[in-house]
Amino acid sequence: MSTYALTDSWTMTRRELAHWARQPGRLVVGLVFPVMLLLMFGYLVGGGRGVRGDYLDYLVPGMLALTMAFGLEGTMLAVTQDLDKGVIDRFRSMPMADAAVLVGRSAADMLQSVLGLAVLIGVSCALGWRAQGGVGAFLGAVGLLLLFRFAMLWIGIHLALVAGRPEMVQAVQILVWPVGFLSNAFATPESMPAWLGAAVDWNPMSRTASAVRDLFGPAGQSDHVWAAVAWPLALLAVFFPLAVRRFARMSR
Repeated sequence: MSTYALTDSWTMTRRELAHWARQPGRLVVGLVFPVMLLLMFGYLVGGGRGVRGDYLDYLVPGMLALTMAFGLEGTMLAVTQDLDKGVIDRFRSMPMADAAVLVGRSAADMLQSVLGLAVLIGVSCALGWRAQGGVGAFLGAVGLLLLFRFAMLWIGIHLALVAGRPEMVQAVQILVWPVGFLSNAFATPESMPAWLGAAVDWNPMSRTASAVRDLFGPAGQSDHVWAAVAWPLALLAVFFPLAVRRFARMSR
């Protein structure tokens, strides 16, 4: 990527970050909502069927992975709002690199994801949870979570470019929530009916959550890392070029 394109991308990233200052409510809601889910499932609803040991050790990695999956909705909403208001059309009429719009969007979303992870991990530590696998394993777990978020981000960008309107985000939410909860975030697949447990085990989010649990555990190692890396890369291989191609067609 040329210096010109990098400058344009940074300009678009700063635009997205400026929205945080003008609309802090959306940012706060995005950070607080996962904390509410953590408290609700950890202390109010309970759960953890088939979980041995401290449920918080099982729940926290699942909640971190679930938060990365639910970030897709925020990406879709932001892109569809820009499309609906004609903002992206105005950007395309300016002398800037076409990729800058998508790069700026993805960079801002990844920064918000890092902030969201920091908040949720901080609250988990305040509740008594601790990562036991060492610094290297901790950073590896965070890297897997961000890789999963990056894949979900480009799925969101592609779906937003296809949908084109903010109203269509609600239709995607109907699918995102069941897929998010059809995972091992709150209970083990072994505690479910065989057919359901098999579906849960193949959920990409479950693979990330399992790898993160192992890395956060005392051993700091994981037999699930390969799957937690392979699934996001496979999703990126499909949806990244689809999003870029869709955006390029809109620019013609």
